[in-house]
Parts: sequence; C-alpha cells; structure tokens
Amino acid sequence: MILAGVQRAGKPGYPWLVFLHGFSGDGREWQTVGEALSDYPRLYLDLPGHGGSAQLGVSDFAAVNALLEKTLLSYNILNYWLVGYSLGGRIAMFHACQRPTGLYGLIVEGGHPGLQTPAERDARRQSDWRWSVRFRHEPLESVFADWYQQPVFASLTAAQRRELVALRSQNSGEHLAGMLEATSLAVQPDLRAALSAVGTPFYYMYGERDARFAAIARELDADCHVIPNAGHNAHRENPAAAAASLAQILRLRTKDTL
Repeated sequence: MILAGVQRAGKPGYPWLVFLHGFSGDGREWQTVGEALSDYPRLYLDLPGHGGSAQLGVSDFAAVNALLEKTLLSYNILNYWLVGYSLGGRIAMFHACQRPTGLYGLIVEGGHPGLQTPAERDARRQSDWRWSVRFRHEPLESVFADWYQQPVFASLTAAQRRELVALRSQNSGEHLAGMLEATSLAVQPDLRAALSAVGTPFYYMYGERDARFAAIARELDADCHVIPNAGHNAHRENPAAAAASLAQILRLRTKDTL
C-alpha cells in the first residue's frame, strides 16, 4: 500500500516538491501554492486517514514514515524537497530526522517540533483523547465548529471558520480519530536536537498573526520566513505570499544543484 497522491510534471532535472497537508485536510490543500512553482515536478499526497488514503491506518510516526518512503520509491522520486503544514510539517520533520538519501531540503509551515516535558505530554494526551472520542461519536460539523475555536485559529474570521467546517466535515470521523491518536504530539519525539544535527537545509514558515508558532520558530535552528496577513494556516490565508516565500527558498538552493 502507498499513499494516494496527485502528481504534476515540471522541468527536467529539477527536484521534486512533495507536499504534506495538515490534519483533516488532503492533497488539494497545497495545490494553489504548488501550481505557482511549475518548474518543479510536484506531488500532493493524502496522509493516512485522509482523502484517498482514508482507509490506511497507522500506529505511530514510524509507520507513517514507512508509508511515505514506500510512496516516494513508487514514484521513483530520488531528489526532493519536503513541504509540510502543521501535522504534515511534523511528519516532514520526523522524516528528515531519519536522514533519508535524496532529501534536498525541509520546509515546514506551523509544525511543532515536539513537547519537552512529561506534564506537557500528559496534558496533550488527555486533550487529543477527548477530541478523538468526539470525532468518533459526534457529527463532524459540531466537532469542527469547536475545533476551529481553539486559540491557534484565533485569526480566522467567522466566514473562514464556516468554510473550513463545511470542508473538513466531508471526512470520516473514525479515520480522523485513528490518525489523531497515532500522530498525537503526546507520542511525537522532541525533534529539536535531531533537526539541528541532520544538516539538511531547514526552512520554517509561519503566519505573522500566529504568535504561538512565531515563538516556536525562535527555538529552532532554521531559516524563518514570516507570511504576512495570515495566521496558523498561512498558505491558505495568503497563498500568494506563501508561494513567493517558497519560490525564494527554492531559487537560492536550486541554482546550486542544477
């Protein structure tokens, strides 16, 4: 089994851009941004429990990473950038820490590198367990209406919340719950030290209104890029600026490898 994905052709010799979406999204989430980078071949993946990969169940980060590696091999992707948002960013960071061959660089938007204390992990475990119960047993419209009231989404307007609730409610609550449990921050390793040691170029993007992840960005050994007029889901709220930041990163690095 491999992850479902949509691929787009680019120019010969350019490295692939492999895009990983956030929780409850799918591969379409990055396409507006990705299509502005048409020199590069692009692969938009659906993570386990989402979209075309909804039936794929996983037990932990290692299982997700194994699926990602198998998927890249199936597409014969040997040289690539990994671009991930939120949950996708956490998976991308975990993947980079396994030191895969062929990874040109890592670009993360609003992804958490990991909790650092047992108390933080216990609190997150309890919180994610409560959400997973709700995803399994309540109408998704009701669950997501509350989900998007969390502080990290404070910059969203009421209209943006309604749009996201309608879009995310097309998922399967059972499959989302399983993925939430398997990839909870409570079970994710703290990746800060490993990220500093891998030597892979690491870029971190965050919305200027996302105070929580602006603070996290300052903890990382990464080249940081602020997306203006955006909150946590910066590439959705300001896709033109996100695409411009990605283009700047890729232009600096790719010219040395072509």
